[in-house]
Amino acid sequence: MRSLLFWSLFPFVIPQAIRVRKNAPRFSPAMGEPEGVAGWGDEYRLLAIGDSIIAGVGVKTLSRALVGQTAKVLADEMNCRIRWTAVGQSGANSRKVIDKLVPKIPATQMDFVIVSVGVNDITALKNLSTWRDNLNTLLTLIGAHSPNAVIAVAGIPPLKGFPLLPQPMRALFGLRGETFDDAAQEVIALHPQAVYVPLRFEPMPEKFAADGYHPSEESYREFGQAMAGRILERLTIV
Repeated sequence: MRSLLFWSLFPFVIPQAIRVRKNAPRFSPAMGEPEGVAGWGDEYRLLAIGDSIIAGVGVKTLSRALVGQTAKVLADEMNCRIRWTAVGQSGANSRKVIDKLVPKIPATQMDFVIVSVGVNDITALKNLSTWRDNLNTLLTLIGAHSPNAVIAVAGIPPLKGFPLLPQPMRALFGLRGETFDDAAQEVIALHPQAVYVPLRFEPMPEKFAADGYHPSEESYREFGQAMAGRILERLTIV
């Protein structure tokens, strides 16, 4: 029903979508090496793979982005050393992550993996079945690479509140985001290694970087806490 509503109404927001694509600020990925360390003690390895959230768009360094924030919480809570690697690309959709980024994963097996993907599939108007298939393939590939890793997959954020997007485009893409998020949960449930991390927050302007689209530094910190929290919950259950 939501998909039918989206495609029925989308032609009316095409002019808005064109203006947003033309005029949206273009922020660079975070600076610095795509590898780092947090904490001391026994060492565990963390891989972050996916879109601009993994690339750290919106903050200056990757240590302040999702991968660094997740690593810090894990290191603090586990009293250990987390060696992290970020393999991210701004604008990457699920197909590009599979084709371009998965081959860049280090050969060493990982203990933890965090995944951010999906928003660019929505904005690129990918269909729902393609999204399902690609996410399933991505999780299968990561699982084959690191069969003992906990894989934390970020849900689709609430696009209905993104300041960059004007109304009614914002509401319509918010609806599409909810549909993709539901599908993601179904796919993630098929993979015993994987856990879903919901991104349900009140999308206030201060939650975003100056572009009105990517997380602020504080939001990255909260995001990292959520990702690490779900990983730790899975470790406790196991």
